[in-house]
Amino acid sequence: MTVIGYAHVSKTDQRLEVQETALCSAGCDLIRSEKRTGTTTTARDELRVVLDFLRAGDVLMVTRIDRLARSIGDLQDIVLTVKACGASLRATEQPIDTSTAAGKCFLDMLGVFAEFETNLRRERQLEGIAEAKARGVYRGRKPSIDVARIRALKAEGLGASAIAKALKVGRASVYRALQQ
Repeated sequence: MTVIGYAHVSKTDQRLEVQETALCSAGCDLIRSEKRTGTTTTARDELRVVLDFLRAGDVLMVTRIDRLARSIGDLQDIVLTVKACGASLRATEQPIDTSTAAGKCFLDMLGVFAEFETNLRRERQLEGIAEAKARGVYRGRKPSIDVARIRALKAEGLGASAIAKALKVGRASVYRALQQ
């Protein structure tokens, strides 16, 4: 039986050391870490490596469930993958052990709360943006494409592909700018 630790933070300015220390203290034989968004499992290469490495009898150890997934769907997919390998999931700071019925129940509840927290944060962010737009403070990102330059190049007889290459933008961006 191998105990594999997985440490995860969402932002590059966050630190992994606290999680790594806790996982080491919990007796992990191997610890994999990464800094990627937790709202999706896509592009989380270290998580994929850990899940591919799991064998029957192994344990995937995290500090908290929200370090593993922020949506109930992703969490359930991960748990199914762990179970299919014959492994189990445990958390150092939460009474989770997928080898027991109570542990599975508690895991699902924590997954729901992690997703709820993410949704609340997104709602607050959208409310803040709407308020800033109403006050005229938020205008979004500055345009990265000079529409006048695109039109000038088009007037000189250049096609969309040539314009895109000259300005180092996508052809679709050229077409959008010409439609404005």
